[in-house]
Amino acid sequence: MSENLSSLSPLLRGVSELITEKELQEKLNKKKSLRVKLGVDPTSPDLHLGHTVVLNKLKCFQEMGHTIIFIIGDFTARIGDPSGQSATRPRLSGEQIAANAKTYQEQVFKILDRDRTEVRFNSEWFKNIGAEGILELGFRYTTQRLMERDDFSKRLKEEKPIALAELYYPLLQGYDSVAVQSDLEIGGTDQKFNLLVGRELQRDFGQEPQAVMTLPILVGMDGVRKMSKSYQNAIALNDSPKEMFGKIMSVSDDLMWQYYELLTLENLSQVKKLHPKEAKMKLASQITELYHAGQGEETSQEFEKVFSKKDAPETMEEYRVSKEKLQISHLLFESGLSPSKNESKRLIENGGVRINSQQVASDMEISVEKPFILQVGKRKFKRILPPL
Repeated sequence: MSENLSSLSPLLRGVSELITEKELQEKLNKKKSLRVKLGVDPTSPDLHLGHTVVLNKLKCFQEMGHTIIFIIGDFTARIGDPSGQSATRPRLSGEQIAANAKTYQEQVFKILDRDRTEVRFNSEWFKNIGAEGILELGFRYTTQRLMERDDFSKRLKEEKPIALAELYYPLLQGYDSVAVQSDLEIGGTDQKFNLLVGRELQRDFGQEPQAVMTLPILVGMDGVRKMSKSYQNAIALNDSPKEMFGKIMSVSDDLMWQYYELLTLENLSQVKKLHPKEAKMKLASQITELYHAGQGEETSQEFEKVFSKKDAPETMEEYRVSKEKLQISHLLFESGLSPSKNESKRLIENGGVRINSQQVASDMEISVEKPFILQVGKRKFKRILPPL
């Protein structure tokens, strides 16, 4: 790195690739405030810790006076980003996209400064570009270049279908950079192809091409695949403090170090001197505090009480039954501790259900004559109350 770029170390920490160092340096020399872009398609209701790797980098730029353009891809979400996908994504309705976009706007400002962030929807320009504009984009890139990307070439070899609309996705995302005149686009390493298309389209449209900065992909709780709601391995920003803390405590010790590196500013060599459990408690407390101010230490103490001392939490949700006698599987479902009666039966069979700390052996009928604590797994508790 050059001397000037090295002085901006907070901007460079954890960066996988910068394209190009020279171009970014020239932009920084010419402009006091760069237009730094991130595009996110609202394909699920929640942002998760994987998104925060990039969002925290944007925050660094924002704190140094640069302008953040947060693009909600309400138009591109109708196709779905093919990056890393082995099949065409399920299509979302306009209502689903609008609802997800609303939650994204609420959650992103847990990290970014609302007053210094330019929020844009890419339907703003794509609804006006028309059929002629879409055709014009199609002439700016070749099918051969698009098929070079691993996602498409692999699916082609495996004879898996590729929707024609998917081929347009990189062009549409790339045109976002033209529409907002981006100086720098930031994304995960899986977004490199799309980000580079943005550079080429800007050049074609007579703009100075954006620099590109990629960051590592955060692995999900399973320790195998990238964090994603669709893989059910995500820690959502909207998770309750207890859920967030508990999920972080459940990751492997090896994965914990990646979370430290990508989600905190801690000195890793110093943290590794701690006992793994102490280090993980510190990580869980710190991240919980970031997204639930004032809850980090309190949740840590509650976790220690419940899971180390095997006590039930002091406060928990209550559920009052409507009738005195019912099957345990029905009670689990009706109280919200299980998503279905079949799942309730599976939990009971696997020994994951307890009443007042005693394991439930079978799906029997019980009589709710007085309050008791119903527990599922290690983290879910509910106080069951008799009918009025």
